Amino acid sequence: MNRLSLSIPLLLLSIFCFSGTVEPARFARHSRPRAYIETACTKTLYPSLCTQYLSVFANSTIQTPQQLAQAALSVSLYKALQTRTFMLKVVKELKAMKSKDYQAVKDCLDQIGDSVDQLSQSVRELHRLEHPGAAGGGDVFWHVSNFETWVSSAMTDASTCVDELPGKDMNKLKAVIKAKVLNVAQTASNALALFQRYAAKHKP
Repeated sequence: MNRLSLSIPLLLLSIFCFSGTVEPARFARHSRPRAYIETACTKTLYPSLCTQYLSVFANSTIQTPQQLAQAALSVSLYKALQTRTFMLKVVKELKAMKSKDYQAVKDCLDQIGDSVDQLSQSVRELHRLEHPGAAGGGDVFWHVSNFETWVSSAMTDASTCVDELPGKDMNKLKAVIKAKVLNVAQTASNALALFQRYAAKHKP
C-alpha cells in the first residue's frame, strides 16, 4: 500500500504545475475558464461537486479537456491522500482502544490505500498519453485503457469500503469515514468522466 508514498508529492506537484499560478475562484466568477469548468462538469455524475472542487482552478489556464482531466485527477488523488492520512490516525487509536470497529476500519484503510496507488498509476498513464515518445510511452489506446482501469478500480475500492460500513451499526466515527470515502469515489467518478471526454479525441 505504501510503495508509491514517496513519489506522490511529486506526482501532485507535476499536475498542479501545468496551469501555472492558481488563485481563489472568487476572483474569476465570470471568467471564461470558470464557465468552461461549469459546462464540462454538467457531463459528470456529480456536477455540483465537480464545480465546487475545480473552481479553485478557474483563474488558471484551464481551457482544454486535457487540463480539466488533469485537474480533476489531482483533486481525486488529493482527497484519497487526505482520507488515508485521517484513517491511519483513526486505526491507530482504535487498535490502542481495542475497539470493535478496528477491523472494519482497518479493512477500509487498506482499500483506500489501494485507491491511492491506483490513482497514482493513473497520473502516470495520463503523462504517458501526452508524451508517447517518453520512457514508458507506447500505444495511445493502451494508455487510455490503463487509465480507465486504474480509476475504475480506485472507485470500486472506495465504494466497497463504503458498503462494508453498515448503516445499522453507524456511529459518528463511521459516518465521518463513510462521508470521506464516498467523496473519494465521487471525485474519481468525475475525473473518469472528464478524462473520457478528453480521450475521445484519440478515438477514431
